[in-house]
Amino acid sequence: MIIPRLALRNLLGAGIRTWLNVVVLSFAFVSIIWSQGLLEGMNKQAADAMIHMEYGNGQYWHANYDRYDPLTLEDAHGAIPPTLQILVDNGKATPILITFATMYPNGRLQTVLLKGIDPNQSVMGIPGEFLAKSDAAIPALIGARMAKNTGLKIGDIVTIQWRDVNGTYDAQEATIVQVMTTSVQSVDNGTIWLPLKKLQNMTGMIGQATIITLAKGVEPPATNDTWQFENLDCLLKDLRDMVKSKSIGSSIMYIILLLLAMLAIFDTQVLSIFRRRKEMGTLMALGLTRVKVIQLFTLEGALHSVLAVLVGALYGTPLLALFAKVGWSLPENTDSYGFAIGDKLFPSYSLGLVVTTTILVMIVTTIVSFLPARRIAKLKPTEALRGRMA
Repeated sequence: MIIPRLALRNLLGAGIRTWLNVVVLSFAFVSIIWSQGLLEGMNKQAADAMIHMEYGNGQYWHANYDRYDPLTLEDAHGAIPPTLQILVDNGKATPILITFATMYPNGRLQTVLLKGIDPNQSVMGIPGEFLAKSDAAIPALIGARMAKNTGLKIGDIVTIQWRDVNGTYDAQEATIVQVMTTSVQSVDNGTIWLPLKKLQNMTGMIGQATIITLAKGVEPPATNDTWQFENLDCLLKDLRDMVKSKSIGSSIMYIILLLLAMLAIFDTQVLSIFRRRKEMGTLMALGLTRVKVIQLFTLEGALHSVLAVLVGALYGTPLLALFAKVGWSLPENTDSYGFAIGDKLFPSYSLGLVVTTTILVMIVTTIVSFLPARRIAKLKPTEALRGRMA
């Protein structure tokens, strides 16, 4: 126990030099947790929104459907299999029919997706009740982004042109019955929601669907090869890949901060070894081995990380807790960021994140403290007592 006690006494005895290193290292420690928690909160917030509004517990896709290829929509529809129809009848799944269309808002032309959904469903967060209680011939539901881009508002009438299952073009006027606000762009941009049966009749696809979304907690049943189940890992892959790429980019910031803190500790260790030559010679003359002296100086440097964790906890805990509670207000026009995160971003800090960051800082600090201490292995006690380095 003499080495830890001596290391702590020497560290605290260094005064302002020690605390400057500790503050810089604690800032790097808190910054790492803050940035990683921000990205984790972004991932969690966006995933929760997409699951609530669109994905549920997974989706069955028609075999011809490819969300990256709009040209597949012409053939991406089919009859709902009996196993899934039972879930639909029990309110544990909801079918969606998707087709191309052209709308003419305010005399302009715009290509859109018509998506049919059961107005009484509760699987997805789409407010279909507005479609159910409307008396319009073709009630339509759009998102706030769609309304902003087209200039449409509640009560407006817009002409929609589509092609049915036989390839025949038809057109009718739809009434905007509600404008919903959602952070999920895939249910908003370029999308018009109609009652499912209405769209099936318009296109001649009676009893057919393109996607069938399962409710949360519902296990996917086996079905025929015409329908392929896509779990949440597959549906959220793009989101997680995007968060991962941004995480790699943001890591540059805290790597620089960590390197600056490590440089300060390294310089402190080099200076300490140079100035304390006689002390090292005295310790060796009193019987302390070179290995023990190396351990002493390495432990002194490593204790910087322990003090940094304690100091960081003092100001970082309330600061990060407040940040997680009130969130971070995002600037306007954040749609281009590609995340379903709404107007505020709430960080998410896990115990694993804190523990991992603490271990990382301690390991790196110990290594940096050990590197200059290696010179002590070649130190001769007689030379050290004279104030020389062999």
